Amino acid sequence: MEQIRSFIAIELPEELKLGLAQLQDRLKSGKQSGVKWVDPYGIHLTLKFLGNIEVDRTGAITSAIEATVQGISPFHLEIKDLGAFPNLRRVQVIWVGVSGEVDKLGQLQQRIESNLTPLGFTAEARSFTPHLTLARLQNQASLDERQGWGQLIANTKFEAVYSIEVEAINLMRSQLTRKGTIYSRISSIKLNRPLPTAAT
Repeated sequence: MEQIRSFIAIELPEELKLGLAQLQDRLKSGKQSGVKWVDPYGIHLTLKFLGNIEVDRTGAITSAIEATVQGISPFHLEIKDLGAFPNLRRVQVIWVGVSGEVDKLGQLQQRIESNLTPLGFTAEARSFTPHLTLARLQNQASLDERQGWGQLIANTKFEAVYSIEVEAINLMRSQLTRKGTIYSRISSIKLNRPLPTAAT
């Protein structure tokens, strides 16, 4: 049975991807080394990474996502602030923050975890911290390089605020190729809009 590499995510508007590309260019101008950049046009707000799954399981996963979104109406997120995991003294991951209605986002992510557990997907042990990854430092990066990145991040202003209206979540496929990763949407599940109330 053919397997595909897949994950569940919120897709980002093109304007935001362009903004992330411009932010990466500003960080690259600092001439710091030891880093691997993420393609800004392939960045998603990932809710759960599924790994390699058999193609015929996508229907059951889509059904589980449909159950997940029941009662959750569309919500608003904002993308702003620049930071690093675990901290600016030992930079490992460079990220942009997610704010706004993160309580709804967290509820959605928790429901995905619980609804996929019966399908054999292990719930993530770490708590969910919504973010968009811009870059990862290579394992061989020295402490000086990590601290240099921390200083650059601290000195780089990212004052633009991008809005996302989350109206659907998507089951995505990622294909690793020599030219980079190709992303495609397997299914898109709209959030459960409240029914309009009848006029009296």
